[in-house]
Amino acid sequence: METKTSNEYKEVIDRCKELFQKKTIDYGTSWRIMRLSSITDQIFIKAQRIRSVQEKGSQKISDPIEDDFIGIINYSLIALIQLSLKNDDRLEILFEELEPIYDQWVAKTKGLLENKNHDYGEAWRDMRVSSMTDIILMKLFRLKQIEDNEGKTLVSEGIEANYQDMINYAVFCLIKLGYHHD
Repeated sequence: METKTSNEYKEVIDRCKELFQKKTIDYGTSWRIMRLSSITDQIFIKAQRIRSVQEKGSQKISDPIEDDFIGIINYSLIALIQLSLKNDDRLEILFEELEPIYDQWVAKTKGLLENKNHDYGEAWRDMRVSSMTDIILMKLFRLKQIEDNEGKTLVSEGIEANYQDMINYAVFCLIKLGYHHD
């Protein structure tokens, strides 16, 4: 069943995927050289910039924070793709080969969102974008700790779940900012 959230989610992800495809055509898959910790740090830079702009109430670089939320989504998907391709040493992979992996992670992540929305009743709609930015940053600090522990956790969600949560929170932020309508 298609819901308002499901439709808005799809609109945001479609725009993110289009950008991912264009960047793959422009740059190839140069990101394949990156370790997960480097991808996590790239996401951290994006989230930290968003928080800085939110706190200062102004910015000196004209790039909208929506671009940084898109970066969080696509870098998180890149991390999940890297996990899927951990036994594949190729640096260059065509978009056509990456697309089903991208779509698979989006479907899994959207499924997680739908399950959580069922249980939490779409509480995110009443949250502030700044609060969701803080949650993304918290997830990043968790990821850094898990990475420092070589991926081992005792009782916590693993690496994949944290990347998926960041994707979902970034999508929520873009929906709240009206990005899906632009």
